Amino acid sequence: MRYLCLVYHEQAKLDALPKQEYAQIIGKAQDYAAELTMSGYVITSAFLHHTDMATTIRVHHGKITLSDDPPVAPTERLGGFYLIEARDLNDAIRVAGKLPLAHLGWIEIHSLGMIQPQR
Repeated sequence: MRYLCLVYHEQAKLDALPKQEYAQIIGKAQDYAAELTMSGYVITSAFLHHTDMATTIRVHHGKITLSDDPPVAPTERLGGFYLIEARDLNDAIRVAGKLPLAHLGWIEIHSLGMIQPQR
């Protein structure tokens, strides 16, 4: 079964890290992602650039409006994701619980269903 593991963190905690400690955490995250990929768990993963580089769209009455402002308070933010293949939710929890960035925030796990086109 496929699970989407969303990696959230508190921006203040991340900003407060010394550069060397941040680099160590990122190195551990890259090593763990490589390990998960080799073991067949990770389908894909990525980090998200800072919200300063994001664009928010809203659609009201068929009209799209754009904004460079984050849609939620910037104290907590989505930092990345892992799309994994796991046996079940407990297996997904075990995998996500070892993500190095989890101690800077939290991981939200979603089971995925496929959208089937209507015929």
